[in-house]
Formats: sequence, C-alpha cells, structure tokens
Amino acid sequence: MRVAIYAIRNAGSWRIRMSLDMRVDLMWWAGVARDPTCTIVFIARELPLGWALKMGQVKVQGRGIDSWNIDQWKRYAIESLREELEEEGKFQSNSSFLSEKSMWIWRVQDGCNTAGDLSVHSQRNMERGQKGMELRNSMGAGELKGDSIMRRGHIQENEQRLSEERVQALWDSSMKDAGRGRKAGDLRLHGVMQAVLVDANELAKVLEGRSLLAAEVDGLLAEAAPSMASDWLTATQLAYLQGQLMLGAGVAPAASPCRGAPWQRRRKLPRCRRCGSVALGRTACATCGSAACTYCEACLAMGRSRACTLLLRGAAQPAVRGTAGGSPTEAVGRWGLSAAQSAAAGAALQFLAKPTSRVGIGREELKCNVSVPSTPDRFLLWAVTGAGKTEMIFPLLASILEAGGRVLVATPRRDVVLELAPRLARAFPDERIVTLYGGSEERWRSGTMTLATTHQLMRFYEAFDLVIIDEIDAFPFHNDPMLAYAAQNACKYDGKFVYLSATPPRQLQKEASRGILPHAKVPVRFHGHPLPVPSRLDMKSVAHCLHQRRIPVKLLRNLEQSIKRGAQLFVFVSRIRHIEPFVMLLRRYMPRIRIEGTSSVDPQRSEKVAAFRDTQIRLLITTTILERGVTVARSDVFILDADSGLFDEASLIQMSGRAGRSKDDPAGRVFLTSSHWTSSQKGAISQIKRMNRIAQKGGYLTRDPMNKQASPEH
Repeated sequence: MRVAIYAIRNAGSWRIRMSLDMRVDLMWWAGVARDPTCTIVFIARELPLGWALKMGQVKVQGRGIDSWNIDQWKRYAIESLREELEEEGKFQSNSSFLSEKSMWIWRVQDGCNTAGDLSVHSQRNMERGQKGMELRNSMGAGELKGDSIMRRGHIQENEQRLSEERVQALWDSSMKDAGRGRKAGDLRLHGVMQAVLVDANELAKVLEGRSLLAAEVDGLLAEAAPSMASDWLTATQLAYLQGQLMLGAGVAPAASPCRGAPWQRRRKLPRCRRCGSVALGRTACATCGSAACTYCEACLAMGRSRACTLLLRGAAQPAVRGTAGGSPTEAVGRWGLSAAQSAAAGAALQFLAKPTSRVGIGREELKCNVSVPSTPDRFLLWAVTGAGKTEMIFPLLASILEAGGRVLVATPRRDVVLELAPRLARAFPDERIVTLYGGSEERWRSGTMTLATTHQLMRFYEAFDLVIIDEIDAFPFHNDPMLAYAAQNACKYDGKFVYLSATPPRQLQKEASRGILPHAKVPVRFHGHPLPVPSRLDMKSVAHCLHQRRIPVKLLRNLEQSIKRGAQLFVFVSRIRHIEPFVMLLRRYMPRIRIEGTSSVDPQRSEKVAAFRDTQIRLLITTTILERGVTVARSDVFILDADSGLFDEASLIQMSGRAGRSKDDPAGRVFLTSSHWTSSQKGAISQIKRMNRIAQKGGYLTRDPMNKQASPEH
C-alpha cells in the first residue's frame, strides 16, 4: 500500500502525518487548527506505507524549520529515508517516490479564514469515552478553488498560485481515488461527510481490541459491518485523526524514542508488528512499488505481513480492576472449591484487586505509531496435575466480568478449547463466550469472555483486562517468543496476567522463590490424596527390547498387576517409530486385552483415546501428545526410556500426573523405566514429593476422600 504523507505545524510544533485519503485531512485541519501559523507541507502523494511510518516515528526538528523552502523539505525527506533509498538501489530500482515537483506548502489559516469552506472540528463525547466530529458550514456543491484556500500576503504570488493549483490537483486526484477503498462522493457535502463520521465511529467500535492486517479488516467488516466493507479507508483516516484508531504496518522498525533526527539514530531491525519476529525477507512488491519490500516469514500461515501492509489497531480503554472477592468461605460456597483451591484463588483475587505496578496513561511509543508490548503484572497459579485449575479460575473470571471487563483464557491446543468451552458456558451462562482456533466460525465475533488457542492472540491488541495462560510450559507457547509477544499485546497495558501450570518453566520458579513473581501453590488434588510418587524400574531401552523381541520380566509383571487391578494403562515411549512394533510385541505377551498405539500422526487418535476412556482399549502406547488434558478414571502410567533427552522434568511430571486423578482410585501407580538415572527423573520425583510435603504441612491431605466435597470432573 502507498499513502500520502505531509508535515504539519500546529500548536507550535511540527509532526509528520500520513493519510489514506487526503480529502479528510484537508477538511480536518481547516477546521481544528487554531494556530494562526498552522502550515502543511505536502511531501508525497504515494509513498510506501513502511517509509511513511518511519518518517512519522520521529519528532520533526531542524534549524529554521519554520521558514524551510521546498528544496530543504526534500533534503529532509531524503535523509529520513536514506536506508530505504539505499536498499532500493541495491535492487537497481528505478522507483521515484520523492519529487520536488510534487511538494507544496499550504498555510491552513489563510485558507479557511476566507469563507469557512473546510470547517470541520472535533469534540469529545464524554459519555462514551470516544471522540466525535460534527460538521458546520459545509461547502454545498461548489468546487474547492485556489482563491478560497490561499490568500495573498504570506508567500510570493507565483508560489501562491502554484500552491493553489497543487491543492486543487490533490483534491481532484483524491476524488478520482474514490471507489478504490475510499468513500465516493464529495466530502465537502454535509451528508457525505456525516456518513463518513458514522462509519468512522462504527469502525472504531468493531476494531476495539483488535490488531488486524488490511485483508483481515475486509473479513471482519464483511461480517460485522458489510455496508462499509468496500470503502473503509476514508472512515479509517477520520477515525485515526480522531484518535480512535492507530495506523501501522505489518512490518516496521523496532520502537525508537520520539526525538532526534532520523539519520542520527542507530539502525533498527525491522520486526513484524503482529508476531514480533525479526523480518529480513525482501522482495519486489507490486502493491507499494518498492523493489525491496520487507515481509515476515515467521507468521506466513496467518497471511503475509509486509512493510506496506496496513495494520489497524483499535484504541484501548483503561483496564478494570477486580474485587478482592470476599472470604475463602464465600469462594467455596459459590464455586465448590476445596480448601487448597480456595486459598489459591483468594490470593489470586487479591492480586487482581491491587493497582497495576505501572502508572500513567498511554505509552510514549503510541505517539510514534509504534507499539512494543511491556510485560503486564503477572501471577503464577502453581497447581499440581489434577488439582482442578479450571475451577480455580472461575472466581477470577467472575471478578473481572462483574466489574465490566473482558477476559481471555488461552490454551495451547484446540482440543482443550473445545473441552473447556461447555464448562465455562455452564459456569457463566449470561456471558458472551467466543471460542477461537484454526478454522473457527467465530473468528470475527466479539464477547466478554474469549477462549482461544495461543496463535489466535495475534489478532488482538490491548483487548483484555485479564489474560489467563493455561499450561504456560507446554508446546507451542513454551520457548516461543512469537506467542509470548502476541499474548502480551492482547492484554491491556495496565491489565493482569495469570499463568496456570503444574510444571512452570524454571525461570518462573526462580522468580517465585525469590519473591519477584507473586504466586500461589495448590499442592494437592481435589480429592485430598497425595500425588503418586513414581517408582523406578532398571531395564534396557525400548529399542533393545524390539531388537531382542523380548519384554523384560519386571516390566511384564507390573503390567499384568495393573491389568488385574482393573486399571487402564498409559505406556509412554519417546519415539513415534517405536509405537507400532512395540504394540505388536506386547500383543504376543498379552493377547487377552486390546492393545493399541497412537501419536500426533495418527488420524484415528481421537477415536482411540475415546475407546481408551471407555475401557474398550486397556493398554495405550503413546508419546507425550497425551501427557496433558487426558483424564482416565482408573489408570496406571509406565514411562519407558525415562532417561531419554526428549523427556525433561516437566514432561515426566505431566505424564506421571495421568495416574491417581480419580477420587475412586487416588493411588494410581507410576513407573519410570530406564538404564540410567538422570537429573530429570530425580527432579521430577523430588518435585512430586515436595508438593506432597507442602500439602501435608498445610493440612490439605485426607485419607478419606468422601469427607471432602467432590469437585466437578477434572
């Protein structure tokens, strides 16, 4: 995309602005400018969007700038874009975006004092917290003549006439652009501009909390506001001038302070404003005309993000604060939480009720049309597997919703989204709940509660007062800066983050232990029994067993004992290629039970997991794909090759957590089989034992689960 760009002097300072429809800007500044020396310097009619944004990031300053002539402004523009012009030269480009002939100067007050031809002014709508605009003394059907824009006296007569002609030419060319995403009709007509104002306010409303590329805006408006789907650029420009929207590019340099000449600052690498990744790919672009348009390769699956792709972000409202939530007894009564769950939820509620640690309204980088997410206030809810994390977040969600806020629950996998959606709907029947995942039909819908996979967060910007990240240690969120960037962008700058995990990343554990990260531990499951502590079986690797075509006696004996006690058996292996041959080998030894295998590449995975839950399959050989989110009432766990480098401490704890989750079978058995005793195995067992000690010390353990109020199925 190419945009118009100009410099404006208003209220004693200069600034660079870009425009999607210069007709809107001409009318806007003629009405709102109160500075008698207000001046517009038109720099270029069609400049690549990324170039225009770069110029707009820096405060315009220079010696004698108020009296610069056209040649001096051209030199300033060329210096501002030196890097871009040099890059164009590398590609032997003949592109010419800056021409002295296309530049002119308009003294706004001289233009509008004659007849009030372009009298548009803004006013704040205090009730809605938005900016509105009303039109007065609109021009009727007359043409925009040079005599009504410029008056003699401030510049020489020949320069005045030339400027008048160029203003008229700009208006005429902008009229011809109508129909290419811009509003048709003469904006000087009262009815036409009023329609643009209505569209601008509607556009700001539907884009609130969104971060969308131009193609995504088309999709949103086709569903939410079809009347403006074909000509929203004009309304966008008006909403931008009113402060309702932020205009950006899919790829732009990292944020820089809004001071200093652009050629005096160190070069910043371009980054994708959607996913945060460094964008180094360049290609010729027919859209903007550049021979070296930068694009992002990291998030191509969600549509191409380019330096010339328009990125719209709705202006955010301040975050709401939750209430303290009352006493733990009240939480138990409303949500049926156990003592341990209620204590953790109470600590989290106190966190939500505290003011954010960051003060002030807005960010300096927003003034530069660049946004860099800062880490919001965070809280870690560290709950053992099977503790009932979902039920524990109900009081947190209610606290923000009752205060009029919006909440987000993000989880790594689609199947978890689909599982949680009906549970949240039952708990909050009066809320509008939107579920987002790849292929979701609710992609453009808006709700007070959003349940989404982490990749979907890239389409939000400061939308939520509370963001809850479930299983922060799980793939794909863990160690993916792109998703962390998206999650931080989705939370309001003064909003709150809550992490849920049974196995937090090591860095978060350190921050919690040092008191840097506020947190609460839930060391016991809802049924009040201790976590099963894994036992070790010293045996050869799975590969060795397959090569020998033999199952070690100690492993076979324990498998048979689990079958006799009526348990379902999870058998975890480290390699997908081992699953089928190990299934065939086990079937020889245990022909009376149904044995199956599944993995991430198995098209029948869902059917097999369902059959396993229904006890049709008694022994399921799988990988870490089932280490989370699967609950089977009576189950034992066997982790083969537990010394594999693919099994870290967190994954061993998660796999072990498949056992003992039911109140009817709280003491499931867990075995780690390996030929070596690794630090990951030692750490996993140590953490499980430590949680049991904390639970015992806190008085949360019971030997009679019937004395505890049963929580819903976890």
